[in-house]
Amino acid sequence: MANLMQQQHQVMETSSNHHETQKSGWRKFLPYVGPGFLVSLAYLDPGNMETDLQAGANHRYELLWIILIGLIFALIIQSLAANLGVTTGKHLSEVCKVEYPLFVKYCLWILAEVAVIAADIPEVIGTAFALNILFNIPLWAGVLLTGCSTLLLLSLQRFGVRKLELLITILVFVMAGCFFAEMSYVNPPVSDLLKGMFIPKLAGEGTVGDAIALLGALIMPHNLFLHSALVLSRKVPSSVGGINDACRYFLYESGIALFVAFLINVAMISVSGTVCSASDLSGDDVERCNDLTLNSASFLLKNVLGKSSSTIYAIALLASGQSSTITGTYAGQYIMQGFLNIRMKRWKRNLMTRCIAIAPSLVVAIVGGSSGSSRLIIIASMILSFELPFALIPLLKFSSSSTKMGPHKNSMIIITISWILGSGIIGINVYYLSTSFVKWLIHSSLPKVANVFIGIIVFPLMAFYILSVIYLTFRKDTVETFIETKNDTVTQNQVEKGMDHGQLELSHVPYREDLADIPLPE
Repeated sequence: MANLMQQQHQVMETSSNHHETQKSGWRKFLPYVGPGFLVSLAYLDPGNMETDLQAGANHRYELLWIILIGLIFALIIQSLAANLGVTTGKHLSEVCKVEYPLFVKYCLWILAEVAVIAADIPEVIGTAFALNILFNIPLWAGVLLTGCSTLLLLSLQRFGVRKLELLITILVFVMAGCFFAEMSYVNPPVSDLLKGMFIPKLAGEGTVGDAIALLGALIMPHNLFLHSALVLSRKVPSSVGGINDACRYFLYESGIALFVAFLINVAMISVSGTVCSASDLSGDDVERCNDLTLNSASFLLKNVLGKSSSTIYAIALLASGQSSTITGTYAGQYIMQGFLNIRMKRWKRNLMTRCIAIAPSLVVAIVGGSSGSSRLIIIASMILSFELPFALIPLLKFSSSSTKMGPHKNSMIIITISWILGSGIIGINVYYLSTSFVKWLIHSSLPKVANVFIGIIVFPLMAFYILSVIYLTFRKDTVETFIETKNDTVTQNQVEKGMDHGQLELSHVPYREDLADIPLPE
């Protein structure tokens, strides 16, 4: 009888433990939610919208495979950035600072700052377009007002950052819902969508440039610095199991966020490609498709939203620009803090970046108008693509290094896939850069003497770019940042149950108090 009661007790205990395990699984995952979703907002910024809409209008569905490969690669490298932060307790710019010589460190810092500014240009122009649609404000005036809108946004954060970011996210997803509804209305051919998504093709004039712009808008260098820092705001047990769990949960979160971003990008390209290739387009719509900009793209949603399409589109575009402003501000802070150990208040950091980004945007808005501003967004996205190797290569090197990551370094499969995709992107960039410049030089109307001087300046810069990429790729790591972790399951369980980090030994918690006040969405 006693044995029977003992067996029943064991069964009940096992069932209870199973229930607790299931419950604790979600409880362990939820504290890690936030960084991936905040980073994913950058994949839905005005730069993405512009490149998506132009890719669809110019090439229909032929560049969908770029979106697929780009976001798969983005998932890999964003998870590597998160792993680097979790394992080393430092973010990417801090690891670069301790690893590279002084000159290289400053070069990487300048390039990272240029990337943040290039990423901010689409936000400036997108916000100016939204103000133009809503209030009929001239484009150049809207560009100037973006500085004020940024300060207003940052001042509103005092009244509830998470609520504000949640509102912005909702508005962005409202726009996404509109594109999904329009996609179901125009009903693009599924066979053509699948063909564009799974059969790589780069045919036609301007295709390579648009593909590079798409990649630049998707895989942005500053996002790698940002993600590696955001994960440090989470309490992670400094045990092998704790680090492995954290890396896995951050991968899940990034996967969910980027899958949503993938669907939205596909919807934008599909709607643009279907509407602009229709045979019954009016004359005005044909002109809009031939010169499709963020300022004129609201007509794509008229089937779903009717006369209110321009207003709803403009509000969502405004939200898209502001959400990306938040991520850009954080990225700029971490880059400056990591490379130079300089800390700035958010409003100062954002105002500095925004003022620099306003300068070219204002000139182009005055001289080139709406069309010129849209072209500047494409150019900014291409700049991001060309700058990618200078954040990507250090990340791939560090995350594959046993001196940096210890037993948590990348597997051989991840190393191979990452380097193949990274080399492919770098190769396309170098090819496009060299062939485009040579083609321009041949067909230039400038005097031959001027062409010679331009060639003397540009060709050495191109050679320096290639040599810099080679240097970063083959340079051997010299600094060890990995600290041996403890297989302490007790501490791990304490952190997972929510015990305050002050109650634990600091040696067990690679937790950054200086990053603990990052306002992440719930």
